Amino acid sequence: MLSRHAKRVSGFTLLEMVVAMGIFAILVAMAAPVMRTWVCNVKVRSVCDALQNGLRLAQTESLRRSRQVVFSLTNSTTPQTIGFTAVANGNYWSIYTIPSMTDGSETPAFVEAGVLSNTTNVSITGQAAACFNSVGRLVTNSSTGVTGVTNGPTCAQPTSPPTPPVLTYKVSVTGADRPLWVEVSLGGQVHMCDPSLTLSTANPTGC
Repeated sequence: MLSRHAKRVSGFTLLEMVVAMGIFAILVAMAAPVMRTWVCNVKVRSVCDALQNGLRLAQTESLRRSRQVVFSLTNSTTPQTIGFTAVANGNYWSIYTIPSMTDGSETPAFVEAGVLSNTTNVSITGQAAACFNSVGRLVTNSSTGVTGVTNGPTCAQPTSPPTPPVLTYKVSVTGADRPLWVEVSLGGQVHMCDPSLTLSTANPTGC
């Protein structure tokens, strides 16, 4: 049977609990900003992954179908429905084939669509549309035929700088300290990169 003294010292006193809770609250307050930054950085990576996957799918579909396709950004929540308006810096993406006939006898075919972000703290900077030709290269096309505006969005090839030129989509999130970019080369290669680093053999993740 435990002695009276053992019973008295086996638990926590109120003062000890107050001190422990105070230390815990201080540690949480110190860790909270770091955790918020980490969560925001993860969100940047998630949006970039979705953007990179969409662009790669568009490039792959152009090769598989042996025809031009257009990757579009939009703020429409139904980018799978023909007639949406492509806009620069949009939060959704879609892929359509580009009609090869100009007499209206052929309509764009929907390939796939996806969400990049549906929150206001995410910033996506990039041109409204990117077109890939039948061999998977970036091309200029002023008549994509996929939006409600005349002739559709214009796909423009990137120009220098940098050299060689690349089409760049930039992603940042409020509270994050590591923005990321997705670059598309003239040859159609898609590359996620860190703008704080310069692309080199030593820094393959750089831009």
